[in-house]
Amino acid sequence: MDKCIIIPDSFKGTMTSPEVCSIMSAAVKRRFPGCQVITIPIADGGEGTVDCFLKAKAGEKVTLTVQDAYGGPITGFYGCFGDTAVVEMAAVAGMVSNTRRDTLAASTYGVGQLIAHAIGSGATTILLGLGGSCTSDAGCGMATALGMRFFDAAGRAFIPTGGTLDQIAKADRTEIDQRLAGIRICCMCDTNKVMYGPDGAAYVYAPQKGAGPEEVEILDGNLRKFAAFIRDELGIDVSMIPGGGAAGAMGAGAVAFMGAELKPGIGYIMDMVGFDEQLQGTDYVFTGEGSFDAQSLSGKAVCGVAERAAAQHVPVIVIAGRNKSDSSVLPEHGIAAIYETARTDDFAVIQKTCREDLASTMDIVLAKIALAPIVDRDIQ
Repeated sequence: MDKCIIIPDSFKGTMTSPEVCSIMSAAVKRRFPGCQVITIPIADGGEGTVDCFLKAKAGEKVTLTVQDAYGGPITGFYGCFGDTAVVEMAAVAGMVSNTRRDTLAASTYGVGQLIAHAIGSGATTILLGLGGSCTSDAGCGMATALGMRFFDAAGRAFIPTGGTLDQIAKADRTEIDQRLAGIRICCMCDTNKVMYGPDGAAYVYAPQKGAGPEEVEILDGNLRKFAAFIRDELGIDVSMIPGGGAAGAMGAGAVAFMGAELKPGIGYIMDMVGFDEQLQGTDYVFTGEGSFDAQSLSGKAVCGVAERAAAQHVPVIVIAGRNKSDSSVLPEHGIAAIYETARTDDFAVIQKTCREDLASTMDIVLAKIALAPIVDRDIQ
């Protein structure tokens, strides 16, 4: 093996994507000392997205003080790559960056401040990572920080949150339209959840953010009313857009107020690092995640990598903590083989041994490759 690309997602709950890259890369170099190894850590748009971009491509991490989800100060950041800025909403409005749990009151205002700073610094393309949020304000806070104005029935301007979305009676988008003129907004998300309903933002994600049953009903009802307001006031129906429910329906708000595109994050990452070009002369692509299942084959990061590689007939090996997929369908997704690292169902044990298990699994895989290389005809 002369060249390989290592491009894994994180093994959630055990190892970050950069950690997985490091372990896999070390194994390759032990078995094939002369191999050119390209590592590209990936994230799904949530916590760690900016750092993954910075590890994969030369750029600058810009830090500044903005508002956290509850109006207090927080040191936020974004990645700057020429005229492109990568903004991770979780950096200031995420579960990890905010210990308080009150999704009715949480706001994405600080995210808008990060975007405004990036635009003011010359960015013309914003890649916005949606994931790991503690909010359910449909991105209204973010939009307000960028110039959107919301008014209640008495004509008073206010910043809506998940608990007050139903109080919006009027909106003025004059300033936000001016500020975002000529700016491309691309939202990275790996969920297809819609804005509201049983499969929507409130019912699926709000309980993870500390919302009880009554709060979930309030949030869902407010999102329904807000979607109707957007449809009636702005002439845009974002209620059933796949991915609109991402980050507390921030995906829907980004489309409505900012003209954003919603796409799986892996596509942006691969385009930004020139993945297709990097594939030239590559013998193998190694990717993986903590649990590989049916959802993984429905547009998630690993499948996105495999389909791109298969288009150039490069074999893809998936290393997963757990394999819960139907292996018979893997070839049609461009996956040549899949290996499982976990030796037990006890998660506490898995957390302790995951790094050792990954290294030993890679050793097994590489030994097989050394004895009997997989060629492109195996995945056609």
